[in-house]
Amino acid sequence: MSATDLEGAGEEQGQGPAAETRQGRQQARQRAITEAVMAAGTIRIEQLADRFDISVMTVHRDLDELEARGLLRKSRGIATATSSLLVESSDVYRAARQRREKEALAAAAMEHLEPGQAVLLDDSTTVQHMARHLSAKAPLTVITNALPLLNELRVARGVTLLGLGGTYYNWCSAFMGSMTTRMIASLRADVLVMSTAAITDDVVFHQALETVDVKRAMLEAAGKRILLADHTKFERRALHALVPLTEFDVVVVDEATPEPTVDRLRRSGVEVVVAGQPGGEPQIEEEDEG
Repeated sequence: MSATDLEGAGEEQGQGPAAETRQGRQQARQRAITEAVMAAGTIRIEQLADRFDISVMTVHRDLDELEARGLLRKSRGIATATSSLLVESSDVYRAARQRREKEALAAAAMEHLEPGQAVLLDDSTTVQHMARHLSAKAPLTVITNALPLLNELRVARGVTLLGLGGTYYNWCSAFMGSMTTRMIASLRADVLVMSTAAITDDVVFHQALETVDVKRAMLEAAGKRILLADHTKFERRALHALVPLTEFDVVVVDEATPEPTVDRLRRSGVEVVVAGQPGGEPQIEEEDEG
């Protein structure tokens, strides 16, 4: 068994902080594998092992998990991409996109939180960037259906964590469904921070109807609504409409969002904050990971 496979075995046993670090590397590797398969369409497993300098056994283990999430297919030594719509909805894919922009948006969103508030956070990978900053506004009560957020915040100082249960959806690492929406309907939060898959004609859209149902319930349960949207969201399309941008109290965009888009939204009555721009919300410096 190779060193990589020993690492994977320890990871499955969940051995403390070291296991969490290995889990992070595994998630990054799986995102890279997903990108490689999407780009190629079809690729041999031995090629993936050579490309990422890992054993064939490790590639098989990663592909089995990605196939279980519906992101690709594995057959006779070959990995094949599945529907791009499903892949683009997956948190594995989304987490690797626009990381710098998402960090800037998350930092700007922190300026709208106050100690003592109850805060609803959705399952978007953009909002997940807020996790490491939340203790700075403690005490907070954080309510979320996102498993990655629940895992990251379970030891956060000054954060009371309320997990929304329901049916677990592997492709987005989140709980959704009627049980989830009923739980949300019984709550009243001070603030909701959420993101979106696409913005078309100044309306928020998502690809999955289950996602729309949960986010609509969150919108109805929150006193203040904040949307985080990097510039690429204005270039995409999705199937199910949620609400117009005018339904949000604040829409936070990144500096790459075209000025005509920002101007048009402001003229239509949307309060737009451009993260990192003079007069906008300040960015939080990224921590040195070295």
